[in-house]
Amino acid sequence: MTLYIDSPSSLWVTPRLGEATAPATDATEPRTLADALVRRSEEQPDKVAYVFLHEGEEPGETLTYRELHEAARIRAAALAARGLTGRTAVLLYPSGLEFVRSLLGCLYARVIGAPVQVPRQRHGLARLRRIADDAGTSTVLTTASVKADLEERFGDSVELAGLTLIATESLGPAPTGARGTEDRSTLRPPEPGDIALLQYTSGSTGDPKGVIVTHANFLANAVETEALWPSAPNGTVVNWLPLFHDMGMLFGVVLPLWAGVPSYLMAPHAFIRRPARWLEAISRFRATHAAAPSFAYELCVRAQEEGKTAHVGDLSSWRVAVNGAEPVRLRTVRAFTDAFARHGFDPAAMCPGYGLAENTLKATGSRQDTAPTALWLSAQALREGRAEVCEEPSGDTTPVVSSGVTVGGTRVRIVDPQTLRECPSGRVGEIWISGPCVAEGYWRRPEAGAETFRARVLDDDAVPGTAAETYLRSGDLGFLHDDELYVTGRLKDVIIRNGRNYYPQDIELSAETSIPGLHPNCAAAFSVDDGGTERIVVVVEADGRVLRAHSEQDLRTRVRDAVWDNHRLEADEVLVVRRGALSKTSSGKVQRRACRKRYEEGAFRPQAPRSAASDGSPRRQR
Repeated sequence: MTLYIDSPSSLWVTPRLGEATAPATDATEPRTLADALVRRSEEQPDKVAYVFLHEGEEPGETLTYRELHEAARIRAAALAARGLTGRTAVLLYPSGLEFVRSLLGCLYARVIGAPVQVPRQRHGLARLRRIADDAGTSTVLTTASVKADLEERFGDSVELAGLTLIATESLGPAPTGARGTEDRSTLRPPEPGDIALLQYTSGSTGDPKGVIVTHANFLANAVETEALWPSAPNGTVVNWLPLFHDMGMLFGVVLPLWAGVPSYLMAPHAFIRRPARWLEAISRFRATHAAAPSFAYELCVRAQEEGKTAHVGDLSSWRVAVNGAEPVRLRTVRAFTDAFARHGFDPAAMCPGYGLAENTLKATGSRQDTAPTALWLSAQALREGRAEVCEEPSGDTTPVVSSGVTVGGTRVRIVDPQTLRECPSGRVGEIWISGPCVAEGYWRRPEAGAETFRARVLDDDAVPGTAAETYLRSGDLGFLHDDELYVTGRLKDVIIRNGRNYYPQDIELSAETSIPGLHPNCAAAFSVDDGGTERIVVVVEADGRVLRAHSEQDLRTRVRDAVWDNHRLEADEVLVVRRGALSKTSSGKVQRRACRKRYEEGAFRPQAPRSAASDGSPRRQR
């Protein structure tokens, strides 16, 4: 079928009946996001789709569905004329509406985009080049301002050598004779099974892996998310998360387009500099949906405690406050709901969820009509891999917040990562996922893709004559209780001491709360093998205010004592570093493996022989 791009109606695609990969069952329903935008441009052309908030406050540039469709088709035609259809391109955009236009243009033209954070320093530039090389492209789509800035600051760098930076605001017809000009008037529409995007994981920057997200994956995740957290009535989104990140893209761009609700976007730095802006925008624009990691809610609580939320108005419109991308902490949930109850925030609106790029995004989530569920577990049993629920908290219990349930075709099972057999009830194991949102694999990594995306549960009772179901191995640990998922940690990050499992996020929380004034996500706990023993290291960020109030030795002692008091675990070394020194993902999550690598390279302090007490802090008698 040929898709004509000269008018909105010509971009409508009639679905093929019986298409197995399409999540919709109605033959008139869109099968891709491109289809969805065409329908919006026809049925509600003048409705506002996206608004960018200048400095996170005042509405600036806006896009209606008609304007977005027109801008996307212009970019699609230009990209096709340059021979990019079916090929890859890096998407290098700050938060803003040009990212939305170009993303949809790529989807229209079947260009496989790979969103990347705009580099500010050399290490970010190196990541950009690694991703471009891995994606097999020399084309970088960006804005005119970013292009000029990179060329001015890094124009002579080896990382930019051979890359072609294209400012998409000025894209138009290609010069006569350019490759692909014969196809400028027509484009084949994307099929559900076509690759829509390469979502590069935010793990160690030395080894970026591109998750292959299809058009069907995108749509399935949007459909399931809308089913779990309905946007009707009067749905409105406010989003500050970076749009190149899976969570920011899905909640800020994809879901609003699918649901047909307006999305108010702000730059991440606008939120970080003044967290109250996010809440003020939710109140002002009567937002119903907004998502963020746990640390964002903590920053809002701190702003409230410091008297910086005076202009936050009524939050009663906020029905779905998604809390994900990192461990959800019960104390944060309670502190936020308590702090903003006076503004009309409903405790049931807090919706913890669990997802990952390999599943497009959301896998599970808590429903919006009930307050989050938490279980108090025996810490001793948890160290032994058992989820033993206690009636009430005590000195040896730890709270774990539910990440909710699956909806639609997504299924979660808990599997022993060693035996590959399903865990019995009450056992902690690896979280395995199946369903329409599971991505196709890793770009150009068939072996890693097969191991991660096509795992099979041993002893599964497969139907005779059919293959057993395959699953995505998440690498995360958890358990199921009353059909709800509880996430307990990361498989490769678990610290093992004397045959017991310790979860680094628990140790990090103890470190963060040991000293007043430390920021959320300011600690990294990991183990290192020095060739003789496995040692536990805790690295803690502190800003100037904390460092002026406490000596470094006092800080180390307090952290060490908190880890011992809460976990009966000896930290072999505690390092205090300046704020901003820890490696973190674009969503603010600590990258433990990257921190461990930098520690081993001596990046946090001058390299020196380390003994059990090498950090200089005194040992208490245990």
